[in-house]
Amino acid sequence: MLLILLSYLGGALTILSPCILPVLPFVFARTGQPFVRSGLPLLAGMALTFALVATLAAVGGGWVVQANQYGRWVALVLMAFFGLTLMLPHLADRLTKPLVALGDKLSNKAADNERSGASASFLLGVATGLLWAPCAGPVLGLVLTGAALNGASVGTTLLLLAYAAGAATSLALALLVGGKVFSAMKRSLGAGEWIRRGLGVAMLAGVGAIATGLDTGILTQVSTVATAGVEQKLIDTLAPRNEAPAGGAMMSRTAMAGTGTGAGPAMMARRAMAPAAETLPVEGKLPSLNGAVEWLNTAPLSAEQLKGKVVLVDFWTYSCINCLRSLPYTKAWAEKYRDQGLVVIGVHAPEFAFERNVGNVRKAVKEQGINFPVAIDNDYAIWRAFNNQYWPAHYFIDAKGQIRHHHFGEGDYAQSEQVIQQLLEEAGRKNVTNTVVSAEAAQGIQQQSDMGQVGSPETYLGYDRAENFASPEKQAANAARQYTAPARPALNQWGLAGNWLSQAEQVTLNQGTGSIVYRFHARDLHLVLGPTKDGKPVRFRVTIDGVAPGKNHGTDVQADGSGVINSQRLYQLVRQSGDVADRTFSIEFLDPGVQAYAFTFG
Repeated sequence: MLLILLSYLGGALTILSPCILPVLPFVFARTGQPFVRSGLPLLAGMALTFALVATLAAVGGGWVVQANQYGRWVALVLMAFFGLTLMLPHLADRLTKPLVALGDKLSNKAADNERSGASASFLLGVATGLLWAPCAGPVLGLVLTGAALNGASVGTTLLLLAYAAGAATSLALALLVGGKVFSAMKRSLGAGEWIRRGLGVAMLAGVGAIATGLDTGILTQVSTVATAGVEQKLIDTLAPRNEAPAGGAMMSRTAMAGTGTGAGPAMMARRAMAPAAETLPVEGKLPSLNGAVEWLNTAPLSAEQLKGKVVLVDFWTYSCINCLRSLPYTKAWAEKYRDQGLVVIGVHAPEFAFERNVGNVRKAVKEQGINFPVAIDNDYAIWRAFNNQYWPAHYFIDAKGQIRHHHFGEGDYAQSEQVIQQLLEEAGRKNVTNTVVSAEAAQGIQQQSDMGQVGSPETYLGYDRAENFASPEKQAANAARQYTAPARPALNQWGLAGNWLSQAEQVTLNQGTGSIVYRFHARDLHLVLGPTKDGKPVRFRVTIDGVAPGKNHGTDVQADGSGVINSQRLYQLVRQSGDVADRTFSIEFLDPGVQAYAFTFG
């Protein structure tokens, strides 16, 4: 909502652009004519042309990014272009000269044919739209850049419409007030031009920050189709984070941006699970599945297509340990009940910036052996449609398209499967089995946790959500600093050693070697890690209480503690084979550039 308002105001203020001036005298000349035959056709022509030009730019930019991962750099060049045109009016005039000339020609033609009434006004509106699009300010630049970075979407369309509505509002006011506004605009152009130049400098600074990696989270903050960062700030300020509901295991991720405080169509006040023998209540309708930037393992699916099927919608993200531990059950249900009419849909809603990379998700889907449909929900469109707040979250939909049950977090797998069986029987399926699957044999990261032994919480390392930081030096936001590891960290305290750059959602080893220390209590310790920005692998060495892990090593570590980070994902570094006790974990990185995001335990 905040960005829609910003887009509207940006469109309204675009009327102050100098290159609009050639057409405005003809606009004001129609102030005495009937609005239906003059003003309305003019506004319609302007809005139509503006929307066409802006949409072509958005779709074209989005196609470039989708065609090549390096298209993100093309999007940055686009943003830099907007900044330069704001700073250098002469450059803007030269680059937009063809459209401005065409607008002048059409406006003159409209003026020569005033008797034609509505048709002349519509033609003048087309001319105004041609002028308005290249003269648009930084807000439109961010809208189009957001579309290029993340793909055209419903969110982008709404922002473009808001921008066009703002432009149409200011133009309508100009029609009502007439020449007085025109004179005032001329007097304000000097100040307005300096404001535009200042905004251009700010945009170029943002491009520099992105290109140099000063803030890897800025892409999602300036991308208008991914407003998660801004909205999460509001949620964090206005409402506390939600904890996992009783009866389920702790979740690694809690409230997500843009959801509000409700639990969605499923009522959180309801008890955790209704026995399958009871009639399951109707909790809402299956929302729209539109808005995914891409679908894996299937063509795009819609709610209408799924009528007659029992559907399980699973919200997950590939670095979430709780999602990975529930995955064996989800995969088993998809396989077991596929021929009886169950459709499992995984909705991948990212938390970290690297989880927005479709290539990363595609690789994770392949490695985890996921064969059911997966919707890439980078814009959180499906997440918001469900008003969801959790990873993992399971929504159970009957053959009529009604949500009949939900479950948040890990656990209650047998009861969840009984819900699937009941919904299949309600749909008229015969011979539905009453046995339930077991994932006791799952290995590695997917092995079920021993929650009775977990005494350490999920811990984020980026300064935005960091807690229990115990290095003597205070964590510096967006700045490189030399840190010293805490000598004797208390339980659940952690610290850094070496030269690290602390950013909103991660810490990055700035130079040389460095380490992270954590005092924990759990069977398993995981850490979300990534290699250098250019993808170069990073070597590391793990110790537990100062010695090599031996038989207590995780699946991504050798017994001597050595390992390599070669992709952005969750790494299992410790799996204790004996008694669980308080341990001091240390990971030393032998190469610079490693990115560390969050600890999770099991």
